Amino acid sequence: MRTTRTAVAVTAAAAALLTAAGTAAADTATPKPSASAPATGKAPTGDGARALCKRLPQVDAHIDRALARLNGPATERGSIARVQQRIANADAKGDTAVSTFLKDRLAFRQSLLPSLNKRSTDLGAVRTWCGTQDFPAKGAKKGKTK
Repeated sequence: MRTTRTAVAVTAAAAALLTAAGTAAADTATPKPSASAPATGKAPTGDGARALCKRLPQVDAHIDRALARLNGPATERGSIARVQQRIANADAKGDTAVSTFLKDRLAFRQSLLPSLNKRSTDLGAVRTWCGTQDFPAKGAKKGKTK
């Protein structure tokens, strides 16, 4: 009795799945031209470029804050100098386990600097690219001149 119900349930589920897959395949078989498709050599909007250009100021500010924090003084939480100070304090007390843990944290934070600097440089190139497209950064004006 139980196997019969299980078999019926599995068969029904498989039929529903195959029907849904067939419908999905039929929907994608004939692509319709998009109303927002660019007419002339403009960048496609489906790749997230428009959203990236809109978020450009926020992303730039985020990277700048992270760099400022990492390069901050020993009194600033999250700075490299603060971790170095904590390592010196742990070594002075003889806490080798804490010192080892903090040295690993220091190595990670120091590895962030080149990555964030590269992102900042790359973001400059993205800013230039966004300026050539029809969707400038949020807050910027669409300066079309003809």
